[in-house]
Amino acid sequence: MECRKESNLENCNCSYPGCPRKGICCECVTHHRERKELPACFFSDDVEKGYDRSIEKFVEVNS
Repeated sequence: MECRKESNLENCNCSYPGCPRKGICCECVTHHRERKELPACFFSDDVEKGYDRSIEKFVEVNS
């Protein structure tokens, strides 16, 4: 499967400067899963900017 990085970037709300995985969803998901986190796209823009990508934060803001 070919990566659709350019089209992925249209919907990527990751605000982390210099993220090497931006737009490469498969690498992003793997990176965050290994850390028991969720990618930025699971959070609203204002919550994502806090860089707390924990599952606990996701549950807190979506409860």
